[in-house]
Amino acid sequence: MQIHADFDRRVLLHGAAMPWMDSPVPGVQRRMLDRIGGEVARATSLVRYAPHSRFTAHTHGGGEEFLVLEGVFQDERGDFPAGAYVRNPPTSRHTPRSETGCIIFVKLWQFDAADRTPVVLDTRKIGSVREAGRPGVAVSTLFEDARETVRIENWNAGAHVEVIAADGAELLVVAGSFADAADHLQPLSWLRLPRGGRLRAVAGPQGARVWLKTGHLRFVAAPPPG
Repeated sequence: MQIHADFDRRVLLHGAAMPWMDSPVPGVQRRMLDRIGGEVARATSLVRYAPHSRFTAHTHGGGEEFLVLEGVFQDERGDFPAGAYVRNPPTSRHTPRSETGCIIFVKLWQFDAADRTPVVLDTRKIGSVREAGRPGVAVSTLFEDARETVRIENWNAGAHVEVIAADGAELLVVAGSFADAADHLQPLSWLRLPRGGRLRAVAGPQGARVWLKTGHLRFVAAPPPG
């Protein structure tokens, strides 16, 4: 399966307007944003767990990264409410579930194969800093290494914000809104910029809270066969 698999193209999807598609596990549905592969895939998705649903136990051969958007995600390590940012590195294993139901934004098979660093952060509680040269922007760094940088950015209402994506970028609108030329992005809108791309955004009247990843599109690859 290939969905938006040309990483040299700009892609904009409005996740809130996309239909939910059943996964192989009852009670778990997906909105596929990009994907290379079948059930084992390099994938970016919105995933919805119905109340009392449970995914089968599995090992993340290529790692898993997710942000909880609504409800409470759970596994053997505990409860992860809205705002939780989690990185489960390659070879990690868990049994996801949700008693209340939840929606997560999740990325699979996009780690350095040697990465063994787990990350769990509550993005609602970590601090932010104003970024020099970007008026109206406050940032919280969630993860950074030689491959990629992951941040939450808060844009003030009406702020003019530029993102230069030398090595590609992805943005998910968590709250608020912004405009990019003729495009208007709302909560759950997802934008992927190719390497060399650029965003010139104007934040909406309530500002915007954006999950942003940069640098990683240098390393696009499908999972190994088998």
